[in-house]
Amino acid sequence: MRTTRIPVWAFLCIAAVMSVEAQTPPAVPLFDGKTLNGWEGDIGRTWRVEDGAIVGGSLTTTVPRNDFLVTTRDYANFILRLDYKLEGTEGFLNSGIQFRSRRLDKPAYEMIGYQADIGTGYWGALYDEQRRKRVLATPDQKTVMAHVRLDDWNRYEIHAEGRRIRLVLNGQQTVDYQETDETLPETGLIGLQVHGGGKALVRFRNITIQELR
Repeated sequence: MRTTRIPVWAFLCIAAVMSVEAQTPPAVPLFDGKTLNGWEGDIGRTWRVEDGAIVGGSLTTTVPRNDFLVTTRDYANFILRLDYKLEGTEGFLNSGIQFRSRRLDKPAYEMIGYQADIGTGYWGALYDEQRRKRVLATPDQKTVMAHVRLDDWNRYEIHAEGRRIRLVLNGQQTVDYQETDETLPETGLIGLQVHGGGKALVRFRNITIQELR
C-alpha cells in the first residue's frame, strides 16, 4: 500500500490556524431581544423595546436633540453586527452606531468618537462625532444606494482592528479606513443614536459582538 506523507509545514499551518480560532471568542449577543440589560440611556422615554427590537425616537413628535443608548462597558477590537431600520416623516432623518466612544460631560447626552453613519447622504460612511466633526471616509452615495433598503431592515458590520476600521453595509464594504492619529483611543463604548431634528424612528435588532485579540 502506498502512503502519502503530509509535510511537517502543513501540520504546523493547520495547528496555527486552529490555535488562532481557539483564542478568538465567538460572537455574543449585546441585546437579549426583551430587555435593555447592559445598556444605559433615556430608557422609557426615548428608548424602549418593541417586537424584539431596540427602538428610539418618534414618528409623531420631532426628536429634540441627539440621543444615545450606550453599553455599560468598553470594547476595543471587535466585529459588531446588527440590523437596523430607519423611518421618518419629516426633518433630518439620521442615525448611527457609535464605537470606541465615550459620553461627554457637557452636554451629557452627547457622545464623542467614531460613528458608523445611517441616513441620506451618509449611508455607510464613517463620521467622527463631536471630535473632528467631519466625515472620515464615505462611499459614493449613488453606488451605495443600490444596496440600501429604505424604510426596511439593513445589515451593518463594524470591524475595528487596531487602527484599521472597516464598515460593511448589506454585504458590501463601504469603508476601509486607517487611522493616522495615534493619540486617539482604541477602546470605548458602543452607542445607538437617534439624531435630533426630525420625526424619526430607528430600530435595532440581532446585535452581536465578536471580540478580537
